[in-house]
Amino acid sequence: MTTLIKRNRRPEAPAEGEQKEEEEEKRDGSDEEQDTDSKSLRLTLMEEILLLGLKDKEGYTSFWNDSISSGLRGCILVELTLRGRIHLEPQSSRRRKLLDRKVLFKSAAPTGDVLLDEALKHIKSTEPAEDVTSWIELLTGETWNPLKLHFQMRNMRERLAKSLVEKGVLTTEKQNFLLFDMTTHPLTDGREKERLLQRLQDSLLARWTNDPRRMSRRALALVLLAHISDVLEGALSSLPDDRYELAYSRSRSLLEAEPDLESARSTSPAEEMIWAVLAAFNKS
Repeated sequence: MTTLIKRNRRPEAPAEGEQKEEEEEKRDGSDEEQDTDSKSLRLTLMEEILLLGLKDKEGYTSFWNDSISSGLRGCILVELTLRGRIHLEPQSSRRRKLLDRKVLFKSAAPTGDVLLDEALKHIKSTEPAEDVTSWIELLTGETWNPLKLHFQMRNMRERLAKSLVEKGVLTTEKQNFLLFDMTTHPLTDGREKERLLQRLQDSLLARWTNDPRRMSRRALALVLLAHISDVLEGALSSLPDDRYELAYSRSRSLLEAEPDLESARSTSPAEEMIWAVLAAFNKS
């Protein structure tokens, strides 16, 4: 991994559970809507990270990037929490470390995304509950337990790329690499990626708050997950030297924060999950 590496809920009657889940999801997405152009598509965190990692013309991620695979699994946990489907086990009276807390199922309401719903089904059916580190390993397929191999989210990059093709962001081509043919997904809508890059850069520059708690949750998640997936440096590379150094310095202040401490200051389940995912990757 590179060395570069940033709402209030309205109570409702229990009988309106399904409507409540829908409204909570809209609120969780409101931060993103404020940060993006009105013409921008609603992409999941997984799609955004993959888009940042894809080479525009070649249509594939760097062969040297061995972090994006597990990073995308971290995106799943954060996205499901942002949408109110899962959360971390509540802090007990006897203080527990962030990574000791289990991931708990909250709602089975469909997300509208096949990958998210697949992961949510696994989390719902797992007893006893697993922690964040274990779920990242299970979803990536890094387990020696043959009884848990079915948790692996297979072909994630290809499935995410196809989703971006359906949304008009990427296209599909076949490229010959001497000994084999490979399906690639070059960029076809550069405006969408430009908006994404602008939003990430602005979160460290124009909209920098010097306090993670004042950042939008999706902006904070995007910066930290981009680092985890080894695509943050590339996302900042287009900046002039002085702006790059400033963005770099600010990203470091986030990445060097103590996840357990920041989690204790958090005001939402989503923030707790974001810091837990960073803690899991820091530990590894």
